[in-house]
Amino acid sequence: MNNKGIVSPVIADIRAGMKRGKIVSVDEAMRVIRDGDTVSIDGFIGGLAPEELLIGLERRFLETGEPKNLTLIFAAGIGDSKDKGINHLAHECLLKRVIAGHWGLVPKLQRLALDGKIEAYNFPQGVITHLYRDIAGHAPRTITHVGLGTFVDPRDQGGKVNTITTEDLVELIAFDGREYLAYKTLPIHVVLLRGTTADMDGNITMEKEAFTLEVLQLAMAAKNSGGFVIVQVERIAERGALNARHVKIPGILVDCVVVAKPENHWQTYGTYYNPAYSCEFKVPTATIESLPMDERKIIARRVAFELQPNMVVNLGIGMP
Repeated sequence: MNNKGIVSPVIADIRAGMKRGKIVSVDEAMRVIRDGDTVSIDGFIGGLAPEELLIGLERRFLETGEPKNLTLIFAAGIGDSKDKGINHLAHECLLKRVIAGHWGLVPKLQRLALDGKIEAYNFPQGVITHLYRDIAGHAPRTITHVGLGTFVDPRDQGGKVNTITTEDLVELIAFDGREYLAYKTLPIHVVLLRGTTADMDGNITMEKEAFTLEVLQLAMAAKNSGGFVIVQVERIAERGALNARHVKIPGILVDCVVVAKPENHWQTYGTYYNPAYSCEFKVPTATIESLPMDERKIIARRVAFELQPNMVVNLGIGMP
C-alpha cells in the first residue's frame, strides 16, 4: 500500500527531474498503484472518464496479476452499460471493495457485487463528493442528514450491498436533539483523473471537457493522504504557456501525466468533441431539431410547465 515512506520508481524518476517533466506512459503510471491501495476515479457516464488509464490498469492486471485487492471509490457511474469505463476494472482479485454512489452503467461491476465476489457499498452520490472534501481536510467523518431512514441508515443495511460486506462505514449520531449520519473518511492512495491540456509541470486545464466535477477535491484528497495523482490529457503544452486562470488542477498536486490515444479521449462515449458541451458557445435553439410527438415529448412538455424563472433545477440522466 502506498504511504509516505514508499516511493514508486515512476515518482522517483519524476522527482529526479526527467527531461519530459511529469509526462509518463500509461504503463509507467499504472506501476504507481500497489496491492491494497484505495483508488478513486472521477467522471460521469462517459464525460471526463479517464479511459486510457482504466484500460492501462486493466491491462497491467491481466498481464501481471497486479495490483490486487484494491478499494475503489467513485460517485457517479462511469461506463457505457457494456465494456467501457469502470467496467474495465471488474475482475476478481483486482478489486476487494467498492464504495459507489451510482452503480448504473457498470453491469460487470454490478455482477461482481451481486455474486458476492467483492465487498460493496452504495452511498448517496452527493455524500461521496462531500467525502472527498472531508478527506482532503483530514476530517474523520462526513456528517449529514442525507440517508436517514433509507437503506444507508445503519439501523437498516448501512449501505451494504451483499452479505460478505460486514464493516460498518456509517454511524448514527445526534447533535442538539437531531439525528445525523456520520460517514467514515479513509485515505485515498491514488486518483485517476482527466483534463484537456497539461504543461510539463503537470498544470491541468479542461477547456474541452464537458464538466469539471470533483477533480480538484480528489487531487487534494489524494495528496493530503500521502497519495498520488495521475491525469490523462489530450495534449501537452510548454512550461509557462497555459493561462493560469484556466488551470483547474495545479501542477503541485499532480504526479503523473499520460497523453491519451485519441480513441480513448472522446468528450463523451457518444461524442468525440462538441464545443457546445464545453460551453465554448451556445447553440441557437432554432438550430436544434424538434422532438417527434411521442411519449418523451409529452413528458418533457409537462415538466416544462413546472419551471419558473430563477428556479434551481437538478438535471439527471434518463427521460426526458
